[in-house]
Amino acid sequence: MDKKLVVIAVALLLIIGAMFVVSSFVFGLGGTSPKSYDTSYSGLKTSDLSDQSFAGFQKSELELSANSLDAGKGNLNGKAVSPERKIISTANLQLEVDNVHSIFNKITNITLQQGGFISGSSVYGYDERKNGQMTLRVPQKNFYIAIEQIEALGTVKSRDVRGQDVTEEYIDISARLGNLQKQETRLSEILKMANTVKDVLEVERELERVRGEIERLTGRMNYLEQSIEMSTITVNANEPAPFFEGWGIADALKQAVRGFFNSISGLIVFTGTILPIAVYLIVVIFTGMGVKRKVMPRLFGKQ
Repeated sequence: MDKKLVVIAVALLLIIGAMFVVSSFVFGLGGTSPKSYDTSYSGLKTSDLSDQSFAGFQKSELELSANSLDAGKGNLNGKAVSPERKIISTANLQLEVDNVHSIFNKITNITLQQGGFISGSSVYGYDERKNGQMTLRVPQKNFYIAIEQIEALGTVKSRDVRGQDVTEEYIDISARLGNLQKQETRLSEILKMANTVKDVLEVERELERVRGEIERLTGRMNYLEQSIEMSTITVNANEPAPFFEGWGIADALKQAVRGFFNSISGLIVFTGTILPIAVYLIVVIFTGMGVKRKVMPRLFGKQ
């Protein structure tokens, strides 16, 4: 009985030892701890800049990009983030006013008082009735105050106020910019360690692409920030039509005068065109009559 127990104990010890050796072998060769990975990357040598290592670097950067985008969309380190909404506000106002020039001067004063500026202005029309359009930019915090003050200057015919939510795009660009800037820094470090022409060209090509993308996204980010900070208001103003204009009398008189001058113009053109022909015909007729009276009798008389 004692011998059987000893044999069983030895067998169990052998099995446990074999399992320990196998597990150590598998985890020792097939697995890489985060610490060893970081050490191997930070200790990268110039000779390691082969095609395979560079491709691996790009793959790791793409993974970092995906993680950064997920973080930017509201999941940062497992915590929900509620970003401030980014809204681009615009308004279009149609006003009927007594005097377009005077109202535009008042709108300019309102814009300056609210800390904004005029980005465009034009006045057009015929006779005494004028129409005009003015585009102004004011800070977002004074957007609705400026609208109320402008609407008080005349009769509001139409009012269109809109808000474009660009929060998602803003966060996405911010995350991409942060990731690209990290890529630029790491590529610059790798470029310093490269000693072969092939490695230098590959790193410079990737670095140029990253910097171009940074410039493009930075421009888009600046545009969004300016549009968010400064709202746009477009004012279309027109003076009221004359009393008789609605009956069509004024238009009829204008058309009659226009038709009279068009007829005179047509007669002048016709006279100027036919006059040379008439002179030519008169000369030919009188010449023929002279030949008939003087030359022909002499010719027939001599015969």
